[in-house]
Amino acid sequence: MAELLGVSIATVSRALRNSHEVGDDMKLKVQDLAKKLNYRPNPFAQSLRREKPRVIGVVVPNLVTHYYAAVLDGIEDYASKAGYAVIAANSHEDHEREEKAIDNFVGMYVEGIIACLAQDTVDYSHFEEIHNMGLPLVFFARTCLPDLFSSVVSNGDVAAMAATLHLIDTGSKRIAFVGGPNHIDMVKRRKHGYLEALRERRIGIDRSIVINGNIDYDKAREATINMLKRDDRPDAILAFNDILTYAAFDAIKTLGLRIPEDVAIIGFSETESSLFVTPKLSVISDQAHLTGEKACELLLKNIGGDKHIYKEVVPMSLNIRESSAKYQ
Repeated sequence: MAELLGVSIATVSRALRNSHEVGDDMKLKVQDLAKKLNYRPNPFAQSLRREKPRVIGVVVPNLVTHYYAAVLDGIEDYASKAGYAVIAANSHEDHEREEKAIDNFVGMYVEGIIACLAQDTVDYSHFEEIHNMGLPLVFFARTCLPDLFSSVVSNGDVAAMAATLHLIDTGSKRIAFVGGPNHIDMVKRRKHGYLEALRERRIGIDRSIVINGNIDYDKAREATINMLKRDDRPDAILAFNDILTYAAFDAIKTLGLRIPEDVAIIGFSETESSLFVTPKLSVISDQAHLTGEKACELLLKNIGGDKHIYKEVVPMSLNIRESSAKYQ
């Protein structure tokens, strides 16, 4: 509007606020043009301009899953104690939505961003732009650009190795891995632990029972069913996260196979529903709430002027229940 009227942005802003500093004629011109252009002021952005922002943005791949909800809860708890509000965005595992969420946060003048990558993100240029802008950002769980940003991850490699060794030591001989896309560092860590356990026990690695596909319930269920229909089917499964764990669990049940006698299973899962299925699921649990707190702590350090790049590792726990041991 300022360009169309040949005046400064400040003049337009004052006219829209009906300031006495602008003449009646200019007020009328600005207000008429605003009506024609269907202009609506953004009260949120205006408030941020008037006062120092105390807002951080968080983008997660799937807000409806228990893990990401628990991480967000940890972020909000820590942020609230420090006087910050939190705005969350769901990328729905989509790179374009992730990029749009980051752009929206910049437009909202947030003081910093906490992010977990969408599963199809392989271009990190939007995060490089954030770094070049000097806007603080911390990654959790799924990370990238380790030389530029602090991160909080779990020791998924150690946990996956412990879970796989447990399966081997309690009677499983042919263990499959149902994971997500290979380029995700979180997937790499967990698969590495699985493979290391097989190597330690001198068990041959069969790549045909190492599934790396999309993190999608229906696709993972179908892939697991196809794998379990084979004559040389696996007799145990280690699953990457709660979505894939329950997809694999359902696939076993659908084929009428017994858990753990026919197919043992352990999954990475934060959800309490693992206690309410039959048999009760053995799971590897993240400390999701602590992960959120740690990510927020690092972000606020960065906002406060600390430029050090931190690498925090939150330990996981293996909870053995009924689904994993063929014999005790």
